[in-house]
Amino acid sequence: MEKNDSLVVTCEALGSQGEGIARANGTTLFIPRCLPGERARVKVLKVKGNVGYAKVEELLTPAEERVRPRCAVFGKCGGCQLQHIKYRAQLRFKTDLVRDALRKIAGIDFRVANCERSEKEYGYRNKLQLPVGRRNGENVVGFFAERTHRIVPTNACPLHPEWADKLIDALKNFMEKCGLDGYDEETGEGQIRHIVVRELRGKFLVTLVVTVPELKGIDYFLYRLDQIFHEYSFYLNLNDKKTNVIFGEEFLLLKGKGVYECTDAGIVYEAGPRTFVQVNENIRSKLYERAVSYVDADKVVIDCYAGGGLLTAKFAKKCKRAYGIEIVPEASACADALRVRNGLENRMINLCGKVEETLAGVLEQEPSATIVLDPPRAGCAREVLKLLLERKVPEIIMISCDPATLARDVGLLTGALVEQDGALVKSDAAQGLYELRSVEPFDMFPQTRHVETVVLLSKLNAKQHIEVELNLDELDLTAAESKATYEEIKEYVLEKHGLKVSSLYISQVKRKCGLDVGKNYNLSKKEDAKVPQCPPEKEAAIMEALKHFQMI
Repeated sequence: MEKNDSLVVTCEALGSQGEGIARANGTTLFIPRCLPGERARVKVLKVKGNVGYAKVEELLTPAEERVRPRCAVFGKCGGCQLQHIKYRAQLRFKTDLVRDALRKIAGIDFRVANCERSEKEYGYRNKLQLPVGRRNGENVVGFFAERTHRIVPTNACPLHPEWADKLIDALKNFMEKCGLDGYDEETGEGQIRHIVVRELRGKFLVTLVVTVPELKGIDYFLYRLDQIFHEYSFYLNLNDKKTNVIFGEEFLLLKGKGVYECTDAGIVYEAGPRTFVQVNENIRSKLYERAVSYVDADKVVIDCYAGGGLLTAKFAKKCKRAYGIEIVPEASACADALRVRNGLENRMINLCGKVEETLAGVLEQEPSATIVLDPPRAGCAREVLKLLLERKVPEIIMISCDPATLARDVGLLTGALVEQDGALVKSDAAQGLYELRSVEPFDMFPQTRHVETVVLLSKLNAKQHIEVELNLDELDLTAAESKATYEEIKEYVLEKHGLKVSSLYISQVKRKCGLDVGKNYNLSKKEDAKVPQCPPEKEAAIMEALKHFQMI
């Protein structure tokens, strides 16, 4: 196979980046925007060894899951990879993505829960971040093409609410009217580099990143913003360095309060222009609720990479005490304000610093604390993982936005991965201190390949096992089975997951859990009986229903 070859292939699967995978003539081809089961005529763009890259020239047999993308620049902009796939199929892909990462990277086979769906498939993002540049002598505003700093111009983005479209138009009009130029990364010329907007329950933090301390015509831009936003704060951020970092150090507040208060499940929190807040409010609430549910009221929690302190406060409100460690001073200050505002002075402690430098000191005081790890996409620093293994903390909750780094970090903690000569290799010895208890993906980013995952790990320590003497005569072994009927389980699975399950499938899952299946759903006594087995997707949904009804 060579570059520019044209051939017909059948897509077999989706890769971790959302691209189609096909095989032809001993070569594995990666094909963007091609779906499993589809036949397509493709053109080979690059071949290296037995791996190649191709693009679709003609789609011969479309997949049933294919839909028309809403965005005019889908495939050019690097923001979305899955707009051409039905949403239910996107959720399956993300569940598989997390499970396959654990298996392929760390050699861990584990049942991954079905990906939690977002209430909004579009218009869910509360943050807009747009680079501004120049092309062919003209200003361009848009999004970077994937793996490049080439700006794809756009007037709208369906992942954002309607205010984003109005803002893009206002920025273009402002630059044209006032004779301002977008930033050229090669020459360092141009006055405007980025615009960043964060929405906080109808309040907006608008930051214009510029290369000069004073910008002509700024009053006109504020006038345009007045027409878009009812309540907002406006910052100029000075960044005149040749760097890929978006923000410079200096923020100048020109309008508004600068920091806004919001309420989430009874907790009042503050956020400024640099405070990290999850982009999908609906999924953030579900994810945080799940993380907090793993911790008992008498526990101490250390929340690493704590951001503005919202999750730390949720732990503090439920538990004995919670520490938050955050490197960004502004975010840590917001966490301090949150602590006071919610009356958590005696239960919430905020520390500003690197996790790898701060955590050890906190563990000296709280050796039995539950650790929460919510690192950036690069995952946890190796020093942090080594520290947790050394200190043998009893429980770890991980929140990850990247399945690959999640699998690596979980592998190191469970002993499925070990370091040899500076490299990580799979190990069957399982010398780690922790076992994997739960893996639950959450669709924080619909239409993209990205997925957020919550993981629970518990320490393997036989000395902590509690011996309890039980009198079997006193146990009601039928109590659990009586909590939900087969019909109730069917209704729950259909409503929650959109799946129809049979009584046979339910009985098979109940039997795996050691529950009474009832006399009507026992297996056939015929040795040659052919009994259909519950598919993994439906099994996971039934398991969730059993948990919901407190049967397991």
